[in-house]
Amino acid sequence: MATTRDFQPVLPDWLHRRAADVPNNVALESPDQRLTYAELLQAATGLASKLRDVGLVPGDTVALLCKKGLVFAVGLHGVMQARAVAVPLNVRLTTAELSWQLRDAGVKAIAHDNFFADVAHRLQEELGAGVVALNLESVQADGRTHTERLHIDLGETLAIMYTSGTTGHPKGAIITYGNQWWSAINSALLLGLQKGDRWLAPMPLFHMGGLSVLMRSLIYGTTAVIHDKFHPDVVNRTIDEQHINLVSVVPVMLQRMLEGRTRPYPEQLRCVLLGGSAAPKALLEQCQALQVPVAQSYGLTEANSQVTTLRPEEGLRKLGSSGKPLPATEVAIWVDGKPVGAHVPGEIVVRGPTIVPGYFHRPDATAAAMENGWFKTGDIGYIDEEGYLYVLDRRNDLIVSGGENVYPAEVESVLSTHPGVIEAGVTGREDATWGQIPVAFIKAVSPGPDLSAELEEHCRKYLAGYKVPKAFFFVDDLPRNASGKLMRRKLREWLTHTLQQS
Repeated sequence: MATTRDFQPVLPDWLHRRAADVPNNVALESPDQRLTYAELLQAATGLASKLRDVGLVPGDTVALLCKKGLVFAVGLHGVMQARAVAVPLNVRLTTAELSWQLRDAGVKAIAHDNFFADVAHRLQEELGAGVVALNLESVQADGRTHTERLHIDLGETLAIMYTSGTTGHPKGAIITYGNQWWSAINSALLLGLQKGDRWLAPMPLFHMGGLSVLMRSLIYGTTAVIHDKFHPDVVNRTIDEQHINLVSVVPVMLQRMLEGRTRPYPEQLRCVLLGGSAAPKALLEQCQALQVPVAQSYGLTEANSQVTTLRPEEGLRKLGSSGKPLPATEVAIWVDGKPVGAHVPGEIVVRGPTIVPGYFHRPDATAAAMENGWFKTGDIGYIDEEGYLYVLDRRNDLIVSGGENVYPAEVESVLSTHPGVIEAGVTGREDATWGQIPVAFIKAVSPGPDLSAELEEHCRKYLAGYKVPKAFFFVDDLPRNASGKLMRRKLREWLTHTLQQS
């Protein structure tokens, strides 16, 4: 019997349709540049022509490595027009981490901006023949256009987005056009859609939160306002002066935005979409006092952003909740693979058209995560009698630092390569600014402060800065169960005890 996944509609190409219907509407805006939909189409099809010139064919993978948000966005549209598959790269990763992802995705081209030109060429040399580096800031000036793409098959792959891996390597989540289409529809049904909406994204576009803003704005025909980096004063000024209707941030960003602020935001700001990690109660209460229309949400890359969202007007009544499922999404709680009733904690499972079809070249990981159409998040929570989700723990061992996911196994694998380390265990410590920060417990050959400095330097060679442990604790042995598995729950207990005695 055919399923919904067997039938994927074909739609008119989103960018061509918007350029035809609303050519003079602003599609992308940054502090120093604006592009209308007509101008974006010209730039994107010009890039598509260049990609074809260097030998790319539909289905090839193209990495995007950009500091400048507007350049990234144009690059993404160009890759889409070429019917290639985008691989957004986290610019905070080390060259070694980037190289692994490029090889895993079989990348044929690295599209970059001026800032990352040297890094892109080093990666190109490392990967060898068959991989080209393209400077997007040069390609945009090319007047030729490639206009072959007139339709979108919703089953087609739009991007491969890497998520931190529980076994030391990240997994590439396969993002389809259909995933993003339904994510946009889902969000509009919940948050509303108004002509002329301007959605501010002061967060990295290589994360799902940023990518979703780009795709939703394209599908809606509205404006994505892009900042290259987050600065609270700049974001506040943009909201106050530039008619922003929606903004996506994580809790630490919102905390900084509200420091010292005593007046509400303009009335046209109807939603501050909050994701990444649970918001502290004090922050939500401050939002209520300042009439900030904050919408706490729970989401993940594999669900293409939002899974549940708490409407701003429900913030105090359901304090601590991540809200109800979006209209096209189902959420359940399982214990031992079976659904349970209200207020019973268990694993959060999700089903719906925003869920990815699987992981790139990882049938094992796909099979482990999917069961009868449900995606097993690994997160722990419960649903109350009214259907509101409460997230208790984000993947037991996961550390969420400033909206960035840090998996202990990845950090431990790097620490274990240092000759002074016998064993390593990593857990998260609560932090007022970042939510959590990673710390490490080390069984060492010769423990001491000199080794701590060496380990920090060693980690910085192979890991992004937010993944590097901020403290090292030396122990005689690490806690393990009868089968030899590291018990990170014990590490958290040790950490609590250590902090209480300090």
